[in-house]
Amino acid sequence: QVQLVESGGGLVQAGGSLRLSCAASERSFNNWHSGWFRQSPGKEREFVAGISWRGAFTRYGDSVKGRFTISRDSAKNTMYLQMNSLTPEDTAVYYCAADRSGRSEAWQSSYWGRMSNFDSWGQGTQVIVSS
Repeated sequence: QVQLVESGGGLVQAGGSLRLSCAASERSFNNWHSGWFRQSPGKEREFVAGISWRGAFTRYGDSVKGRFTISRDSAKNTMYLQMNSLTPEDTAVYYCAADRSGRSEAWQSSYWGRMSNFDSWGQGTQVIVSS
């Protein structure tokens, strides 16, 4: 079973930046649609950013467009989330996830908001943005 391990979370002031990493235990990770999700206390888990297999295209949640950038490094089996202009509203536990089935509907925005499409999840990394 694939292991996804997030890192890079921490405490940052509003307006600052962080880069999260998601390292996978399998090279096949590069062939899976993958994404970042986050969950704050009392809120549902929400989609943040997604990247298709081999990085053909990306998708972003409305609240992070223009501030966050998702990317992947196939040589390192790692996905990244560069987060800029952070606000206290970005405080959450961030999870990386992957869809090993390679669904063809990934080009649709609705695909990324459906958590059940993703069968592999990391343990999460905490991001706290202070005001």
